[in-house]
Parts: sequence; structure tokens; C-alpha cells
Amino acid sequence: MIAYTREEIISATDLARNVSSTLSSIVQHSKEKIAIMKNNKLEAVIIDIEEYERLKEAYEFMEHMEIAKIVEERRKTQKDAYINGDEVLQNLGLSLDD
Repeated sequence: MIAYTREEIISATDLARNVSSTLSSIVQHSKEKIAIMKNNKLEAVIIDIEEYERLKEAYEFMEHMEIAKIVEERRKTQKDAYINGDEVLQNLGLSLDD
């Protein structure tokens, strides 16, 4: 769980009243992140665009690595381990003619 300092937490009401100054504190890097609370519950976090893009790219890279791992594992699968598509359809009671 990520920890937030007291200065990094703002209520949704205070955010609505102070949008400009809140965004400025992120853009000018005086705050790394701002957690928004609504009804005493954390609802969202504001981070600067560069950090968001960095996190998004890292996440997408991890997804691609996972896909590459799955592809490599499937390439190593012996041909006799494959399931015939016609058998799958038959087992499901389906047909390509439907």
C-alpha cells in the first residue's frame, strides 16, 4: 500500500475549490502525488503527465513481456499436444456450418 503524507491528501470539495493551485503543485513538482478523498475514502490520485506516461509504458512493456512468454511457451508445445479444432467444436456441440 502506498503511503500519503498529510499534505498529499485533499478532499474532493477542497479540490473543486482549488483546482488550479492543486494542479500547479503537481506540475511544478512541489508535490509528487495528490490523493483525493470523498466521504473519508481515497477515491483517486493525481500525478503529473510524465509520471503517468512512464507508468503506462512500464505496464504495457510488462504486458508485452507476458504475451511473449506465452507465445514462447506455446512454440515449445509438441504438435501431438494440440487439440484438433473439429474435435473442440464437436465436444461443444457446434459446427462451422451453423
